[in-house]
Amino acid sequence: MKKSNNLIFDWNKKNTNFFPEKTPQLDDETLRDGLQSPSVKTPTMEEKIKIIHLINDLGIESANIGLPGAGKHVEDSALKLAQEISNQKLNIYPNCAARTLRIDVEPVIRIQQKTGLKMEVSTFIGSSPIRQYAEGWTIDKMLKDTEDSVSFAIENGLDVMYVTEDTTRADPEDLKKLYRAAIECGAKRVTICDTVGHATPQGVKALVSFIRNFVDNIENGIQVDWHGHRDRGLDMPNTLAAIEAGADRVHGTALGIGERVGNTPIDQLLVNFQLLGWIDRDLSKLSEYVKTVSDATGVPIPKGYPVIGEDAFRTGTGVHAAAVIKALKKGDNWLADRVYSGVPAANFGLKQKIEIGPMSGKSNIIFWLRENGYEEDETIIEAIFQTAKKSKKILAEKEIHKLASS
Repeated sequence: MKKSNNLIFDWNKKNTNFFPEKTPQLDDETLRDGLQSPSVKTPTMEEKIKIIHLINDLGIESANIGLPGAGKHVEDSALKLAQEISNQKLNIYPNCAARTLRIDVEPVIRIQQKTGLKMEVSTFIGSSPIRQYAEGWTIDKMLKDTEDSVSFAIENGLDVMYVTEDTTRADPEDLKKLYRAAIECGAKRVTICDTVGHATPQGVKALVSFIRNFVDNIENGIQVDWHGHRDRGLDMPNTLAAIEAGADRVHGTALGIGERVGNTPIDQLLVNFQLLGWIDRDLSKLSEYVKTVSDATGVPIPKGYPVIGEDAFRTGTGVHAAAVIKALKKGDNWLADRVYSGVPAANFGLKQKIEIGPMSGKSNIIFWLRENGYEEDETIIEAIFQTAKKSKKILAEKEIHKLASS
């Protein structure tokens, strides 16, 4: 029997039979929706290319490379990214956002023609009554724009992902009309959007199941995507609920960057997919990916951010550190990585780190001395211990080295 079966009783798997029939795919929106955050700086072209390569290295299947209809600078950026994907033979299926207008679809056609790279255009339109009222749209106008833009894209060789913004607040009859029109004009994928983070997991399941059943009755093989925001902090559970309800692909961004409070963090989706057993891949570059996006956009990584944050695998608490140290004394890295962690650090190219601070015991100090090649002298141990107890925070490495050398 596997060690995990002996030592960890997994309530997550108790009384549930859910396991996706197909591996859920991911669409990385970092370089499009992520850059809509009012707090980011735009990455350089070199940084964007590095990010695209890391997306590829993590096995993320598709990426949105921009909204070329926003201007020549965005079209040029998307073209360079498409050329990089093509020239380097990256395993990324690229897409570009576009309003349901020909003028937005045209630059995506140009990019595909210049690169010879098969691309998907994500034509989007607001779908909720509140959005229709604010914009002064009628459903007839929306259907006309949908039919015209989708047909135009298909005629010019693009794949079409039809996106309804604010789907989670839309009338079901309007959604049926819009999706039917898009599919009948050639769209092979539809995207359900929680544009303002309105949904709850229960609402997501109801909506995705409704759309899944509706499109399946129109045409076999239509793909359903989920695009979630985190205004209520429900982005992760909503996205997992969407997969359980039948979504084929879900969207996210590195660090969850995006408009207002952001999108679903795609890095955390990868972590959960791996731990749930839905994927089995090398995620050792996950930290590099998130840190690269952080540096490129100027968005700091919170210290307590899951897996990637500075504190994710640090402990300065005596009882916690003691358990990790005892596991290491057994020569068992598997045990040390799990005894006080629900996420095994080694699975993501990282490791547990034991610090010394006011909540630490002497075992923390002994471990640190061993790790750093110092003698386990009782006088030194006591000196560090007393200094730590008087401190209001974790001791800095420089301070411990000074005490250990005295």
